[in-house]
Amino acid sequence: MEGFVVSRRQLLIEIPALGRIDRRQAGIGRQLVDALRSAISGGELAAGERLPSSRILAESLGVARGTVTEAYEQLVAEGCLEARPGSCTRVAATLHPSAASLPGGPANDAGGRLSPPDAAAQYAEIAERLRPLPSLPFSIAVPQGAVAMDDHWRRLGNRVRASQAAAPGGYGDPRGLPGLREAIADYLRRARAVRCGPENVIVTEGTQQGLYLAAKILLSPGAAAWAEDPAYPGLTAVLEERGIAVRRIAVDSQGFDLASALDACPAARVAFVTPSHQYPLGMPLSMPRRLALVEWARQSGGWIVEDDYDSELRYAGQPFPALQGLAGGRVVYLGTFSKVLAPSLRLGYIVAPDCLVKAFVGARALMGRGSPLTEQHVVAAYMKEGYFEAHIRRIRNIYAERRQALIDALGRELPGLRIQPADQGMHVVVWLPAGMDDKAVAEAAAREGIALRALSPMASENLELSGLMLGFGGFGVEQLQDGVRRLRGILENKVRIAR
Repeated sequence: MEGFVVSRRQLLIEIPALGRIDRRQAGIGRQLVDALRSAISGGELAAGERLPSSRILAESLGVARGTVTEAYEQLVAEGCLEARPGSCTRVAATLHPSAASLPGGPANDAGGRLSPPDAAAQYAEIAERLRPLPSLPFSIAVPQGAVAMDDHWRRLGNRVRASQAAAPGGYGDPRGLPGLREAIADYLRRARAVRCGPENVIVTEGTQQGLYLAAKILLSPGAAAWAEDPAYPGLTAVLEERGIAVRRIAVDSQGFDLASALDACPAARVAFVTPSHQYPLGMPLSMPRRLALVEWARQSGGWIVEDDYDSELRYAGQPFPALQGLAGGRVVYLGTFSKVLAPSLRLGYIVAPDCLVKAFVGARALMGRGSPLTEQHVVAAYMKEGYFEAHIRRIRNIYAERRQALIDALGRELPGLRIQPADQGMHVVVWLPAGMDDKAVAEAAAREGIALRALSPMASENLELSGLMLGFGGFGVEQLQDGVRRLRGILENKVRIAR
């Protein structure tokens, strides 16, 4: 009997892939099939090699014999194994064609490495460009601590999860939960002067998805569009991926300049703008330019995509009304809960003109059957019971204090830096001395435990910028002051290098 055990172990030692099976996880049979298939494709099991009997393998792995039998039968059906009555199970002498495409198998190129499709490089570059910063000072949009959702949120969450309404069910409406769409429409009409009803609202996974849907519906590959310069990298990545002829229009103290846009590209029929708080520089779009842009859309039949970025977080006076209220029929309005609640909710919204609602719903359905219903129920209750607007008022006061603390610390520690004027949002922009590489500064900062975004990657090749975005939303006053001191050391070192 002892010799029998040794023989069994010897058989198992020859199949290292079986060591990855985790009996604590569900789906043991599927794990076994995957492990054996990997052993065959990776060369651990050679053609014609004998496998342990189903009884021995089952005892060794501590699983039911039927589980091993079913795994063997599956691999026989795939052409990976051969089993003859009265004989042992072996690796197929000649693999079935379906087995040739196994990972690591004959489908690999001559060098033994997979050759990715041509489009893969484009998406890999986008992944690097949109890589989130770690939750370190001065990372952008990291709500936590004093600005996190309050006890009302937790109470409503418990109530919703205990109710039948949030129980798992069928597919949701791709437009979003009706109650949430009603709450969003009511809030936008009251707080942002947006002209809409629940039928115009489509719930998304955030502004990024809204930008993608707007580009997909409003523009065909090769069509021309305007975008601000500098601009949100997620927008420019979307337009490039869609094959849009993007003309970047430099912003000034009044924001997007329609006159410059018409001179540069009169054929454009879509303008992507951030009128309430230009991303990343922070200035609002002036009223004369708002009116000019609206008139252009009406006369030309063009469209405006309004990303209402950080609109609720204005610290001097009331927030600017949305551009959509001036020309609702020609504006696709985008909003999100990421900045004022939490990015992890993955909830945003589109307000589409009547004539485009069905198109947005159809495009949204292609990207998934909707956002998780439980979170939608909680946000809807939070808004309808008045807690959402109270939360915004509360965090606006906290953010204003942190913003001022950051500006004061910059003035003390780095008086030579120019701060970009802006009175809203969750970040401050500072301009670096001439000749200093903002990307190099951001890389050096990462090594020192602070997270900065460089401005230059957000600008076109025609626009030379050197500056940094410093987020203050998720960090206390002492953290911000310490971060500025570390930033001073980095910049002093860079100045010496530059000289």
